Amino acid sequence: MSDSSDKWYWDLQLNKAVPADERGAGDHVLGPYSSKFEAQNWKERVEERNEEWAGADEEWDDAGDTAKPDTSTD
Repeated sequence: MSDSSDKWYWDLQLNKAVPADERGAGDHVLGPYSSKFEAQNWKERVEERNEEWAGADEEWDDAGDTAKPDTSTD
């Protein structure tokens, strides 16, 4: 397991990647990321996750559309 000094964050106020020991308040950073490069490219990862989640939402919605209620009166 790596220690926190190996982690990087994207600081939303400074608009730059910072190492864990220099990060600001938790509500002003994204991360942790395993490298400075990943922190600098945070937006790409966020967009990938949003697309994945949107696809999962569509699958969930589609699954609900195919389920038909049992209307039998046994």
